[in-house]
Amino acid sequence: MKIYKLTSGILVEFENRFYLLENYDWDEFINDDGLFLKTKGLVGSKRAIENGFDLIKNELRAPLQSQEIWASGVTYFNSKLARQEESKDAGGGDFYAKVYTAERPELFFKSTAARAVGSGQKVRIRRDSVWNVPEPELTLLITSSGKIVGYTIGNDLSSRSIEGENPLYLPQAKTYDGSAAIGPCIYTCETPLARETEIKMNIGRNGARVFAGKTTIGQIKRDLNELVSWLFRETSFPDGCFLMTGTGIVPPREFTLNQGDEIRITIEPVGTLVNFVE
Repeated sequence: MKIYKLTSGILVEFENRFYLLENYDWDEFINDDGLFLKTKGLVGSKRAIENGFDLIKNELRAPLQSQEIWASGVTYFNSKLARQEESKDAGGGDFYAKVYTAERPELFFKSTAARAVGSGQKVRIRRDSVWNVPEPELTLLITSSGKIVGYTIGNDLSSRSIEGENPLYLPQAKTYDGSAAIGPCIYTCETPLARETEIKMNIGRNGARVFAGKTTIGQIKRDLNELVSWLFRETSFPDGCFLMTGTGIVPPREFTLNQGDEIRITIEPVGTLVNFVE
């Protein structure tokens, strides 16, 4: 079941049909430990609409309101290697090797809703960075009680030249206007996503594909509920939150994003998050 945030309400896609739910507050709606069963019950009493695809095309918004976006670092082996390589000249390479095997994961604040964008919108790269990459990530929707109730797609834009200069510059490398994209919807289901679920990314430039990569969520080293438990240890989220779970797709060192690039990240059955670099 897919839940879309629109300007006119909440659109639910269930069993190849669309249902429009009006006059619901987004924060209250998604911050529900029984999100799947509640939504299934609501659409069961409504008549399907015919213009669901048009509404998505014309009214789609990022699927968050008061929720913060947090992120996990170095959860894939490929990410560990990339972080070690980018920071070795600054003497920070060992930090990433240690956090990959440590009991405590790397968790950091990524974005508020005001700095995030949805599918079809523009992301940004820092003008004071010479090496910028997208990071495609399975992203969890977590309720205020700490329960995973849905999934979406996240793009954790990263200024690798800044982070590589000194690991303490991580907040500047990760958090700035237009540095996070999530969407296109919330996918909620009765059972967790399979470990074989693929994450795919394609980057287009001037009509040509300049990078493509894929991985599976089974390559994430840490259990997803373990990541959530660390995030909620001493931090509360009254409206729930989103947690990006790390990236296993790392473009080569010579690659950097350019203005005008198209980034497409696909995780089925969630869908495809599409963004353009401003």
